[in-house]
Amino acid sequence: MATKLIPPEGSGDVQDIALRQALEERYLAYALSTIMHRALPDARDGLKPVHRRILYGMRLLHLDPGAAFKKSAKIVGDVMGNFHPHGDQAIYDALVRLAQDFSSRYPLVDGQGNFGNVDGDNAAAYRYTEARLTEAARLLLDGIDEDAVDFRPSYDGVMQEPAVLPAAFPNLLANGAQGIAVGMATAIPPHNIAELCDAALYLIEQPNARTRTLLKYVPGPDFPTGGLVVDPPEAIAEAYTTGRGSFRLRARWKTEDGGRGTYQVVVTEIPWQVQKMRLVEQIANLINERKLPLVADMRDESAEDVRIVIEPRSRSVDPALLMESLFKLTELESRVPLNMNVLVRGRIPRVIGLAEALTEWLAHRREVLLRRSRYRLNQIEHRLEVLGGYLVAYLNIDKVIKIIRKEDEPKPVLMKTFKLSEVQAEAILNMRLRNLRRLEEIEIREEDRKLRAEKKSIEDLLRSEKAQWKAVGDQIRQVREKIGAKTPLGRRRTGFAQAPAHDEAAIEQALVEREPITVVVSEKGWIRALRGQVADLAGLSFKADDALDHAFFAETTSKILVFATNGRFYTIEAAKLPGGRGHGEPIRLFIDLDQQAEIVDVFRYQGGRKLIVASRQGRGFIVAEDECLANTRKGKQVLNVKPPDVGRALSTVAGELVAAIGENRKMLVFPIEQVPEMARGRGVRLQRHKDGGLSDIKTFEVEKGLTWTDSAGRMFTLSLKELADWRGNRADAGRLAPKGFPKNNRFGSKMENGPGWSAANGGGK
Repeated sequence: MATKLIPPEGSGDVQDIALRQALEERYLAYALSTIMHRALPDARDGLKPVHRRILYGMRLLHLDPGAAFKKSAKIVGDVMGNFHPHGDQAIYDALVRLAQDFSSRYPLVDGQGNFGNVDGDNAAAYRYTEARLTEAARLLLDGIDEDAVDFRPSYDGVMQEPAVLPAAFPNLLANGAQGIAVGMATAIPPHNIAELCDAALYLIEQPNARTRTLLKYVPGPDFPTGGLVVDPPEAIAEAYTTGRGSFRLRARWKTEDGGRGTYQVVVTEIPWQVQKMRLVEQIANLINERKLPLVADMRDESAEDVRIVIEPRSRSVDPALLMESLFKLTELESRVPLNMNVLVRGRIPRVIGLAEALTEWLAHRREVLLRRSRYRLNQIEHRLEVLGGYLVAYLNIDKVIKIIRKEDEPKPVLMKTFKLSEVQAEAILNMRLRNLRRLEEIEIREEDRKLRAEKKSIEDLLRSEKAQWKAVGDQIRQVREKIGAKTPLGRRRTGFAQAPAHDEAAIEQALVEREPITVVVSEKGWIRALRGQVADLAGLSFKADDALDHAFFAETTSKILVFATNGRFYTIEAAKLPGGRGHGEPIRLFIDLDQQAEIVDVFRYQGGRKLIVASRQGRGFIVAEDECLANTRKGKQVLNVKPPDVGRALSTVAGELVAAIGENRKMLVFPIEQVPEMARGRGVRLQRHKDGGLSDIKTFEVEKGLTWTDSAGRMFTLSLKELADWRGNRADAGRLAPKGFPKNNRFGSKMENGPGWSAANGGGK
């Protein structure tokens, strides 16, 4: 569908433009503008246009290192008026970031005044702050006046701005970059210049070197705020090879002895881009909410350096486990993304690896060397031509003076008389009289000789690629000497470590305050946790048509196991259970239980026990309780059942005999040694049923006999001698249950967890 544009009166032709085509063209232009001129850095100098314009604008203001500071307002105004018409606040924000030593690994702006701090406080307004360039910025700009890079017209065409800076060091990796464009983004953490220089020198010698080889020189990022990278070397290598990944960055900490066996943990370095004040508030809130039970108190004693003091709950607390709990819940551990999406050759957005990033910078440095060399060669040739004219003037000084005094147009006469070029004649005419006495032949010839030697060396350099790379390498070594590993600015700040291997269960428990609770499960599968060990549950209220099924003691750090008719075991953290003030919540909200499946039993995980599980068809086996723990909401399949068969019974293995009761009220007692132990499967036939299936199962000791509880709460016990008629082997049918056995065909209580209650035993202990 086309949209007809209605022009104002007196306008020219009317054109029909398809709306979709017009939108596509305009959106593409917007996207390209964002990608090319705002969001993605150039792979050669690692700068976005706003940063490049700030540095070049400050150079035009002669704000070199060591020069007097000038107001940031002056810098912002000049940059906005000459090069970057996108608002003063955007320019000042970029200027501030270049000056923050906790944001930029190698600050490019030397700020005077309030430029913000690691707490997250904002910088003062630009009318209060002052700035100048740093030595690192000078290295980026070095050679810009020697035709080292291309220039392009500014937005209004009045001035020229550099398309890229000469960049004497790989700033893309040294200071990193962050940006969000249209449909793409970039995130590059900072690195150490000395290490990057070493890798670049190796890349000059071995141009085909792969990223993994360069990692022996660049082991990982180097953040201005320090910290520890705890990723394994394989993950780091993969991230640098593909150009995508992330780094696990942790705070650096130490313990300080407090005497008498006490200690305190002191955090001395925090992750990059984490605001200290927000971090302190986060830890304080977690302590107040009792989500850090291992931590007693925390205080911020920071001055110029970071110092966050954390006091443990007791001297017996493991400091490593305490810190693991903090790493898990706070920004003391953060993920720093790596997405090396940059503009290759200033035009093509692409994700590159470490080797390609350094290769792009080295190619740029070689191009800068060639351009500066040609520029110098032209200067030398011009000077040699001028010196030739000076020599003629010195040898014929009287005649030259005579021509200048007598001729109205001495320039063409000088050119014709001495066969001079226009440049030589112009130089002679512009020469001051006071220089004549210094114009000696020896000085002229000495300068001429030196310039010709320099010219020859430059011509040799331009002809030899090997010599060019040698010169580039020499320049890199000079940078490495200035910002080397031995200098305060160049030494590595971020270390590497392996995250200690702690039991996940121990960490989870460390995040929860250990308190006694009573878990209550209703007949319809609603669960809740009462505080403390509640002995009397008579006052509990339930929803309509619902009642108490069973309850058991546990702790907030306990794990609750759920066995369902689909043969799966599910795990619920007791700390996540709802409180006892209401009716609780359905168990299905905590696990991914199939709609057709029902809950068979709920009990507290104790660990180390053996369980016997059985299906309705009478098949089952013994399984270790530890094998029943599930890591996800989907649970863990233990008993394999195929419809119409379902999981039916579960019991703790506590004795030498097994008692099974069927829906046909036939009971069988057989040795438990006939039941195999498995981790998963269908199991073996436990009891044969002609009609119906299995109802319940229980294990018991020979000496104690078989015990059950009827609906009235009365307890019955049959000795081994009294059970003689029901004893047999696995897979027998059994005989009708003894007199007094409950009509619900259950042995009375559900899974035995130690002290507990059930509706079947009348709420008794």
